[in-house]
Amino acid sequence: MTARAASRPVGTVTRGTTNPNRLRRMDRWIAAVHGAELRRATDPVAVDLGYGAAPWTAVELLARLRTVAPRARVVGVEIEPARVAAARPYEREGLVFRHGGFEVPVQGSPALIRAANVLRQYDEEQVAEVWQRLCVRLAPANPATGSRGGLLVEGTCDEIGRRHVWVALGPEGPRTVTFATRLGSLDRPSDLAERLPKALIHRNVPGEPVHAFLRDFDRAWASAAPYASYGARQRWIRAVRDLTAGWPVADGVTRWRQGEVTVRWEALAPRR
Repeated sequence: MTARAASRPVGTVTRGTTNPNRLRRMDRWIAAVHGAELRRATDPVAVDLGYGAAPWTAVELLARLRTVAPRARVVGVEIEPARVAAARPYEREGLVFRHGGFEVPVQGSPALIRAANVLRQYDEEQVAEVWQRLCVRLAPANPATGSRGGLLVEGTCDEIGRRHVWVALGPEGPRTVTFATRLGSLDRPSDLAERLPKALIHRNVPGEPVHAFLRDFDRAWASAAPYASYGARQRWIRAVRDLTAGWPVADGVTRWRQGEVTVRWEALAPRR
């Protein structure tokens, strides 16, 4: 694979914090939801954008994607040259590392761009521009084959990946928001508010949809307390099932059992 023409990387250097298995919840969701698109893609390239000071997340992404798309390849992209140099010894068949930023210096149109914990340091006003820049780089939809195009997954998680919230975007823009957690560590669903992506974290205030959603989720969680005797998973499933009465939940019990719930973006989008 050859990179695009060299140019000044777009973006700023992140803290680079990373840990093995930190992004496992996001990766498993991507494999389940986007696996079919990766399998049908002519060139199933995935980009781990801003992988950080160590290459663990890119290595893990390749392994997880290949369980559902054996031809998948991963390009780790970092804006800090020293991090790229440190990652090069980990290159292997299907995995390379490139210096770059939001311009995404890979040839062609990626089937997937994952940007985890990258926009946390940016201002909220910058998010839309970054999203647009990255969505333009995605593989386009192809109605003739039923393809919805590439996927951008952008979100935030804690240091060991117990709590995570991400937005999924296609070439046309944002589609869904997913909340994912290790249920055994959860006190109430609104605990996930601290991991909202930059586009939503400052909107968790009265009058904004995401605040109303988390309020209703906490109420459903409280109402589902009797199910706790069967375990946190059963309580979560019941709470999410109750949520579907008032919110456009986009997934089903198979994903709920994983400690996830996905909601249509338009229901949580900030009010302008």
